[in-house]
Amino acid sequence: MPIAQGTFETGAVTHIGKVRRRNEDAYLVRPEAGIWAVADGMGGHDSGDLASRTVIDALRAIEHPLSAEDLLDRCESQVVSANCVLRSISRERGGVIIGTTIAILLAYDGHYACLWAGDSRIYVVRGNGIVQLSRDHTEVQELLSNGVITPQEERTWPRGNAITRAIGVSDLPELDMISGQLAPGDTFVLCSDGLYQHIPDEEILACVRALPPQGACDRLLYLTLERGGADNVTVVVARYRPGPARFAGLTPEPANLRGADE
Repeated sequence: MPIAQGTFETGAVTHIGKVRRRNEDAYLVRPEAGIWAVADGMGGHDSGDLASRTVIDALRAIEHPLSAEDLLDRCESQVVSANCVLRSISRERGGVIIGTTIAILLAYDGHYACLWAGDSRIYVVRGNGIVQLSRDHTEVQELLSNGVITPQEERTWPRGNAITRAIGVSDLPELDMISGQLAPGDTFVLCSDGLYQHIPDEEILACVRALPPQGACDRLLYLTLERGGADNVTVVVARYRPGPARFAGLTPEPANLRGADE
């Protein structure tokens, strides 16, 4: 039974950066199942690398979905399972925080869904525009959303602001979601904050438009390290091409693609 219409060309890269002693990022690329993900273990806490690997391994265990709803249900179930594992380890270690961000792209039958917790991001490049589909779960984003600071102030706000949502820090994980219909050439960029603290959206757009997915990942990593590599950095780029294939889709909700077609 055909379960999708389209293929994805994917690139991926992860690097410890120039400052950290350990890479606490992890990623997943499984186009055959319609799943891509980036996780960033919470820096400054215990076993951030364990946390990110735990969530990524849980998502890796998802078999080929039978339907759109099946893919989404399995994804959410595996995140909940990973959260339970991390909470159990935390209790065994005396209550230390073991957490991770997560940014997930699901694709099935010409549609996509993005799920996330924390400040790892998901962008889509469509035509001449780039749109951040995810919304950071951070204190500074809350200040911006509440009108306490301006977008100009947000761009220069000190990094390291506290994450307000992550997997492993509470008994019930919370994921936000946005979904929509894929368009030919749509290119998704999943990344940890180690990328965008050095590379503005406009440069991400330029790299993705000029290069194939792996070339874009390599170029973005090069620029990040050239500018200091202050954190671990992970980038996954997935470009959609319509056509017959075995890939995955979710019944869409309208996605806010501000300026993406301009």
